Amino acid sequence: MPQITVERSPYLDHVDWEEFALALHPVVVETAAAKPEACKTRVLRTEDEAVGGAKENHAIVNVTIALLAGRTEETKAKLTEAVVDLLRKHVGPADGLTVHLSAEVRDLDSSYTKAVL
Repeated sequence: MPQITVERSPYLDHVDWEEFALALHPVVVETAAAKPEACKTRVLRTEDEAVGGAKENHAIVNVTIALLAGRTEETKAKLTEAVVDLLRKHVGPADGLTVHLSAEVRDLDSSYTKAVL
């Protein structure tokens, strides 16, 4: 924990997603009292997407952060705002594209288990 998933558009191949992940981890640690070594981020490139009635000229990035239960709604809101601000800095505007950025923080289910080998 935290388990972080970034789903991103193929239109955004130019972004350094590893750099974004490394910049995101301290934000999660500072805002949600997580441990740096516990932050795990996967970046998934989507293949097919649509916004409204359009299949082109839109790029989507959604960040989902799953945390152990116990954070306040205020903390979760502060974290999602910080994530979107960080996305703005790393993704930036792109010519000819409308870029849609979003973030969500959710609680991990009580069945969550992990192991490190």
